[in-house]
Amino acid sequence: MIGKSATRLANTSCLSLPGRSAETLIAALDLSGVAVSAGSACSSGKVGPSAVLAAMGLASDVARGAVRVSIGPATTPEDIDAFIAAWIRITRPAVHAA
Repeated sequence: MIGKSATRLANTSCLSLPGRSAETLIAALDLSGVAVSAGSACSSGKVGPSAVLAAMGLASDVARGAVRVSIGPATTPEDIDAFIAAWIRITRPAVHAA
């Protein structure tokens, strides 16, 4: 979690999976029925790593893998559970049979 010790909005988190692109994570989450965004809010709609995350001193591989997750008044506990399950499934290393 990026900025976990900083003062920030309680309903928004920025997560990163270094070595994975935000676009790949977003597509996989979308296929699981979960909507998230890439980078920081002020980089919304831009292609490439967030300038804000770079200015925070994050390594480029961390910034490239950053997704922004927000909850709002219509978000249900089931929505949060669905996100967590999808994130775990998508980010867990593949287990190969020997």
